[in-house]
Amino acid sequence: MCLAIPAQVTELLDDNMARIDMGGVSKAICIALVEDVEVGDFVVVHVGYALSKIDAEEAERTLTLLREVAAMETPS
Repeated sequence: MCLAIPAQVTELLDDNMARIDMGGVSKAICIALVEDVEVGDFVVVHVGYALSKIDAEEAERTLTLLREVAAMETPS
């Protein structure tokens, strides 16, 4: 099973790379597979590669669901 997670682009770097914020974690990823990525865009990230752009509303819905699942798995 693969899991791709929405993240927001915070900086464009050289060589088809960008810095993203993924839940407070900053990471450099490859954006070569996605056209017209700009700072502020949300992208779906899997193993260090942006796979597609996603709108902010969909990104937030997905992140909310992931947080809810994580909360269910955390023992009280």
